[in-house]
Amino acid sequence: MAYDKNIRHASVPVIEWPTVILIAATYASWAGASFFLWPHFPILTLLVLGFVLAMQSSLIHEALHGHPTRKAWVNELLVGLPIGLVYPYRRFKALHLRHHADENLTDPFDDPESYYQAVWKHQELPRSMKALLVVNNTMLGRFVLNPMLGTVGFLLSEARLIADGDRAVRKAWLLHGIGLAIVIPLVVFVFEIPFWLYVLVPVWLGQSLMSVRTFAEHQWSERPEGRTIIIERSVLSLLFLNNNLHFVHHKSPTVAWYRLPRLFRERRAEWIALNNGYVVPSYFALLRQYAFRAKEPVVHPALRRMQDTGRAFAPRMRARSVNGLGTMPVPAEPPKE
Repeated sequence: MAYDKNIRHASVPVIEWPTVILIAATYASWAGASFFLWPHFPILTLLVLGFVLAMQSSLIHEALHGHPTRKAWVNELLVGLPIGLVYPYRRFKALHLRHHADENLTDPFDDPESYYQAVWKHQELPRSMKALLVVNNTMLGRFVLNPMLGTVGFLLSEARLIADGDRAVRKAWLLHGIGLAIVIPLVVFVFEIPFWLYVLVPVWLGQSLMSVRTFAEHQWSERPEGRTIIIERSVLSLLFLNNNLHFVHHKSPTVAWYRLPRLFRERRAEWIALNNGYVVPSYFALLRQYAFRAKEPVVHPALRRMQDTGRAFAPRMRARSVNGLGTMPVPAEPPKE
């Protein structure tokens, strides 16, 4: 059986109400916990907010894939308020849709969400950074360190694009800045949560929780289908909006989160055969195996092994497609007039 990446179940509603309700509940929880719970139970509030921010991150992922409505601008409006502070919605969307080119999964350059590095880039790093990256490839290390490492790396790359004059990136950050002008005064002056504490606990915890999911998602395999995991059961399924069934999502990225479990159950054996058996029973099973041991090497084991040879090393230039900012091979000769 062939699986279409753009498959949708029959009779998909114009508005997916389960997602709309979850978005409303998430923002209500953010405001309610901050306003009513914080004065009485500050530690509990900070922890609750961490989970709320993780849920909003999952909802952003859902929205950029075309949910809960068929209008992209409506979806952006519904989830675009940046209560997680760091990632502009439009940048998340552009980079994540590039990540869905399965033939490029795990490539250190062509997959924006790859944790692998090209061998010669890794050799240029100081010894301390190499050690941090090894720790970051353990499950506990990813949980603790990745919010810092990921945020710093992302902001530096975005600053370079802005400095290069990329208008799409500048616009994304302008819109993000407008959102921050709403969120930060609410946090500091209305909810009266110290900004540094909001960053240190809820924002960090929210990213840490999402790092549990991203830690598991991909590995290198010669076959693109073998690069994406299936986690069969998890108490975090709702928080991740069933992206523990990540291979099913990659093969059916337009299917709503609440339809993924049934889609998996209906053809479980076929999904597992298709992804070459890259299946783990739970995140706890991963924790037991990789809590203090790296799941993957830092340097990519197959791609980008040499700087100047091979198909993957053809010079590339920035370009845009319907999915946003990406790259394309530099033409062999200038276009004819």
